[in-house]
Amino acid sequence: MNNKSRLVVFVFCIVACVTHSLGQSVGNASYYADKFHGRTMSNGETYHRDSLTCAHRTLPFGTLLKVKNIKNGKEVIVEVTDRGPFTRKFMIDLSYAAAKKLDIIKYGFMPVEVTIYTPTIIPYKLAEVETKIPLIELTDLPQEPLSEFFKNRAAHLDSTKTIKNPTKKKK
Repeated sequence: MNNKSRLVVFVFCIVACVTHSLGQSVGNASYYADKFHGRTMSNGETYHRDSLTCAHRTLPFGTLLKVKNIKNGKEVIVEVTDRGPFTRKFMIDLSYAAAKKLDIIKYGFMPVEVTIYTPTIIPYKLAEVETKIPLIELTDLPQEPLSEFFKNRAAHLDSTKTIKNPTKKKK
């Protein structure tokens, strides 16, 4: 082997190792035919063509995958819910909805890049507390300077309400 051939083999091995270590793989993706709609998948659930699911030969059920169409750059997140495809030509079978988002429907299959997707989780995030924020309508905004607005408001409150002192006792 000459030096160029050795270099090509070496670069190929490095790329293959890095790609494998990152959990990425490239191959062809197909999609489920309409006849599978409503049938039971390998995980026991019913296949629905509008769900973002896929079939993979080895990954555990429930694994989230980011599938990227190499031709147009579109991406979709799918969940592994079935086993397959059972041919070496394809590495993943997508649901109809996932294939439609990636624009694979009109071609039947397409080269894709598959990566295991880990959602970002913010640790120690407190549960969101529902707070009622008062809405300010535009009619409530003062049309005069704020100092005049507050003087007028205080004068208005003083004239309309008389506050009784609850600590005073009646004789």
